Amino acid sequence: MSEANPIENFFFKDKEKIVTGTRVNTIIRGSMKRYLDRRGFLEINPVVISPISDPLNHPVDDPTIDYYGHRYRLTKSMIFHKQLALVHFDKIYSFSPNIRIEPLDRKSTGRHLAEFTQLDLEVKGADRRAVMALAEGMINDSIARVMRYIDGDKLNPDLRKYPRPFRSVKYLEALEEYGEDFEAKMSAEARDPFWIIDIPLQQREFYDREKDDETGILMDMDLIYPHGYGEAISGGEREFEFERILSRIIKKGQRQEDYALLLEASRKGISPSAGFGIGIERFVRFLTGSKNISEVVLFPKEIGKYVL
Repeated sequence: MSEANPIENFFFKDKEKIVTGTRVNTIIRGSMKRYLDRRGFLEINPVVISPISDPLNHPVDDPTIDYYGHRYRLTKSMIFHKQLALVHFDKIYSFSPNIRIEPLDRKSTGRHLAEFTQLDLEVKGADRRAVMALAEGMINDSIARVMRYIDGDKLNPDLRKYPRPFRSVKYLEALEEYGEDFEAKMSAEARDPFWIIDIPLQQREFYDREKDDETGILMDMDLIYPHGYGEAISGGEREFEFERILSRIIKKGQRQEDYALLLEASRKGISPSAGFGIGIERFVRFLTGSKNISEVVLFPKEIGKYVL
């Protein structure tokens, strides 16, 4: 099979894994939608191109297109659009397609794709603990539905509903105990999902809120899957005041002109909020116990590969 032939790459995929992955994907999307709809959330359309997008905190290519003479970016996440949507709504979510042209050194992780979908949500006036509890309930609800409708031999053998609340570990404490690769080490030894919280400013983007009583530490969180499956969710409370947003953009070395629309909106007044994004394909990988995310995605955009 030629690595350079996307047709062969498609037809020689394991049909059973692809079908199972697609069924699980369908179930969890429906489960998440139902869970959020019943709690007063409204679904908004995803944004695929925009003048602004998530800067991220690690190097990725930043593909752009010409949009009637303007430079538009492909969406890396809907973080800013979620915040702005709360001008009109209190609770929103979107199944958002994301494009992230990741470095080649991520092609062997088993959990990275250049094109993927996040369930992205945001809640006006919420704090971190509230959206963490929401995520835990939604994940357990999705697990229960998957275990109900998919044969157990096609799922992760360690899958179960997990006791709540999930354990929380502060970033700096995890770093001190396990070293730089703490996330992978802790994920490998964990038997339940757990949160990494209070992440230092230099490790994250400019939009998560800095703690009022702890300079340089953010009110954010990552959820980590057990059994070595790595990061599941990233989120936190958001900066919403103009001066704080501007200060953070400067601290992170970002160009103010790239976020002029966000800064203008914050001058006029946007709401405090909290939210998160959960990768759908990574969740499917975890639920099915698959080694590589590409095994359970029909047309996976694998890092560094020429594919359909």
